[in-house]
Amino acid sequence: MSINNNQLLRFTTAGSVDDGKSTLIGRLLYDSKSIFEDQIAAVEKTSKRKGLETVDLALFTDGLKDEREQGITIDVAYRYFTTPKRKFIIADTPGHIQYTRNMVTGASTANVAIVLIDARKGVIEQTKRHSFIASLLQISHVIVCVNKMDLVDYKEEVFNDIVHQYEEISSKMSFKDVRYIPISALLGDNVVNRSKNMAWYQDAPLLHTLETIYIVSDNNMVDARFPVQTVLRPQDKEHRDYRGYAGTIAGGIFRVGDEVNLLPSGFSSKIKSINKYDNYIKEAFEGMSVAITLEDDIDLSRGDMIVKKNNLPEKTQDLSAMICWFHNDPARPRAKYILKHTTNEPMAMIREVEYKVNIDTLKRDDSDIEIGMNDICKVKIRTTSPIMKDKYARNRKTGSFILIDEGTNETVAAGMLL
Repeated sequence: MSINNNQLLRFTTAGSVDDGKSTLIGRLLYDSKSIFEDQIAAVEKTSKRKGLETVDLALFTDGLKDEREQGITIDVAYRYFTTPKRKFIIADTPGHIQYTRNMVTGASTANVAIVLIDARKGVIEQTKRHSFIASLLQISHVIVCVNKMDLVDYKEEVFNDIVHQYEEISSKMSFKDVRYIPISALLGDNVVNRSKNMAWYQDAPLLHTLETIYIVSDNNMVDARFPVQTVLRPQDKEHRDYRGYAGTIAGGIFRVGDEVNLLPSGFSSKIKSINKYDNYIKEAFEGMSVAITLEDDIDLSRGDMIVKKNNLPEKTQDLSAMICWFHNDPARPRAKYILKHTTNEPMAMIREVEYKVNIDTLKRDDSDIEIGMNDICKVKIRTTSPIMKDKYARNRKTGSFILIDEGTNETVAAGMLL
C-alpha cells in the first residue's frame, strides 16, 4: 500500500539528558528544509554569540528562555514539518526524571517513539525508564537511534553491542516493531542523508524510515466506537426534523444501514445517514469527525456511545488503571475528581493504590502508596455513573482518561485502563 501524502505521523523523542534529542530534531528540520529563513538567521546569530563555529541545531527546538540558558528541554516542545511523503508532529520531551509527566503527555498520541542512546554510554537507567513509558502507552513502533557515533569512530561493534543491550530490555516490553539506526545528529550521519562514514550500515536513514513506516494497521478497525459529543438540531426549513449525533469516531468503521446499540441505555437502531460537513458519506472510520442520524427517534446526549450490536465495550463503574500523577500536590485520599473519558465526565474517586512502579528499577513497590508528582501506579477507581470502556492495550481512545480537580479545573493525572 502506498503512503498517503496527507497521512500524519506523530512521533516522540526520548532519551537521557544531553543524548542529543533537540539536536536531532534540529537536524531533521534543518536538513529537510523545514525551517523559515528568519529562524535560521536568528539561531545562527545566537550560535555566534555563544562562540560556536557551527549552528547550534538544538536552538531550533529549545524555545523556552530557561532551556536556552541551561541548554536543556524542560517542557514538551511540539514541532511540525512536512515532506513530500508525509506530515509530521514531533513531541520533544524532557530527559530528566522530574519531568516524567511531560513524557507521558508527549507520548500519549504518538505512533512512533525515537529512543536516543549515547554511543559512549550505552543503555542506561533513563533508557529503561523512557522505554517502559513508551511500552506502557502502547506505542507500537520504536526507533532506537544510537547517537554520537562520530565520538566512537563510527565503530560497528559499538553499535552492535548497544543493539544487543536494548534487545534484552525490549523483550520484556510490548513493542511490535523495534528498529536500530546508528547516527550522528550533530554531523548529520544517517539522519536525513545516508552516512558515508558507516558503509557497514545498509538500511535507510531516519527520515526515510519515518516517511515509510506503516502505521495504518495500528488503528483499531475492529471495535466500532462513536462517543457522542453533541446533538445537532438545526431547526431550519431544510432540516426541520434533522437530529444528528456529532463526534469523532474512536474505533472501527460505521456504515449506513449498520445495526447499532446505544449505550448506556441499551436501545438499538440502524444508522440512517452519515454526514461529513455538508456531504453524505456511506462509511466513516476511526479519527473521522462526523454526524450520524438514526432511523429511530431515541434520546442520546453527550457522553453516550454508539457501538456495533455484536461488539460491545465493557459498561462499568469500577475501574482498574495505571495512572501517571501530573500535579505538584499529592493525590488526596477519598477525594473526588472529574474523570474525563471520551466525551463522558462522571465524578470519580481513587479507592485503592495497589502499587507504584519504581521507574528506575521497573519493580513494583506496594509499601509506599502516597501518589506524588510523576509517580506511575496501579489504582482502583470508582465512578458515580458507568463508563463504556475498552482496555487501553486494545483501544487508546476508549481505554484512556484524565482526572481533573473539580475545584481548580487542573488536570492532575492521566490513566490507562486495564
